[in-house]
Formats: sequence, C-alpha cells, structure tokens
Amino acid sequence: MVERLGALVIDNVTALGNFVLFLGTAVWCAVTPPYKPRLVIRQVRIIGAESIVLVGLIGAFTGMVLGLQGYNTLRRFGSEGALGTVVALVLVRELGPVLAALMVTARAGSAMAAELGSMQATEQVDALAVMAINPIQYLVSPRVIAGVISFPLLTSIFDVIGIWGGYLIGVGLMGAPGGSYLNGIAQNMSGHDIMSGLYKALVFGLVVMWVCCYKGYHAQRMATGVSRATTEAVVLSSVLILAWDYFLTSILL
Repeated sequence: MVERLGALVIDNVTALGNFVLFLGTAVWCAVTPPYKPRLVIRQVRIIGAESIVLVGLIGAFTGMVLGLQGYNTLRRFGSEGALGTVVALVLVRELGPVLAALMVTARAGSAMAAELGSMQATEQVDALAVMAINPIQYLVSPRVIAGVISFPLLTSIFDVIGIWGGYLIGVGLMGAPGGSYLNGIAQNMSGHDIMSGLYKALVFGLVVMWVCCYKGYHAQRMATGVSRATTEAVVLSSVLILAWDYFLTSILL
C-alpha cells in the first residue's frame, strides 16, 4: 500500500511538472523568433470574434436577471436608486470575467482541445516535427497569446451589454429611476473595479488556453483519447476559473 501511494504521489508530481513546463515552453516560444503574427490573428478571430454573439447574448440575459432581482430586493429597503451600482459592480468585478470565461471555454476551449487531440491522433504533430517546425511554437503559443488578448475584450463586451440589459429591465420595465441608475454607476464605479475584472479575465485567458492546449496536445492517440481530453479540458478549466476567481478576489479587494 505504501508503495502504491508513493507511486501515485510521484506520478502526480511528474504530471504537475510537465504541466508547468508546457506553459513555460509555450511562453518562451511566444517571445522568441520566428514570430507567427498571422497565426495569432487567426486564433483571435476564432477565440474572440466568433464568440462575441454568444458572450453578448449571455451578458444581456445576465444583466436582465440582475436588474429584475436587484430591483425586487432593493425595493424592500427603499433603495431602488442603487440598482445601477449593484448591477455594474457585480458584473464588472465578478460575473463578467467568470461567465465570459466559462462561455468561451465551452465554445472555443473544447474545440481547441479536440482539434489538437485529433492532430495528435492522426500524427500531424509528428509531421510538423519532421518538417523542423516546433509544434508548440506553431500550435500552442499563438493560442495562448490570442487567449490573453481576447478574454479581456470579451469581458468588456459582456460587462457593457449586461449593464444595458439591467437598465432595460430595471428602468424600462420595473420603473427604477433612470438617472439614478446611470449616476450611481458613474459615481461608485472606480478604475480599480474595472481593472480588477480585466486582470481576472487576463488570468482566465491564460489558464484556459494553457489547460485546453495541454490536454489536447497530450491526448491519447485514439478516438476515445480525443473525447476524454476534450472533457478533461473543459472540466479542469471551469474548476480553475472558479478557484482562481476566489484567489484573485481576495488579492484585488
């Protein structure tokens, strides 16, 4: 039993080391020539531009729910004028980065893990190495850079649409004072609040791209390996998003 426990610990430590080295290699390849700007732009389009509709839709409904629930809650205390502050702070500091990251993970992260896993199963990664092309620099580094660029932008879009969704329901439907809604945001929203959400989005982008690329790149070379890698990538990315949200919130308060 002791031998099995020791072997399990050694295997997990080795896997963690490989996990960290994979990120270090991807970052090193991203900052060393030859650079791949076209690949980065392509991944920004896939990860960012093609996710705008999904992120905007989720942001609108999230803001509408916050406007409805926030108004009903604040009305009990006679504080309907604080609705804009509540909606904006909740979206910008917490829900915006987290929900945008989860949506992009479900859409782009899963596709990325499946794509890299399929390339590994069909030996396309080995073909790149045979042609003297660094697979990590060609496949992983552009995705990591694109994720770091795209996630803060998508989070900003989520926040803006969510705030106007809250305005639509809270002011247009429930009858909250529109001037107080907007003035509350202008007076109580600070640059620190905005940057906190963007810092979270940046970290989430790095974590999601790191996990999804690692799982896809190291997928077993079979059909079940690809599906397993995709599932593990989405689950682990989602858990790490929530875990890092807690740590970053405790640091950025």
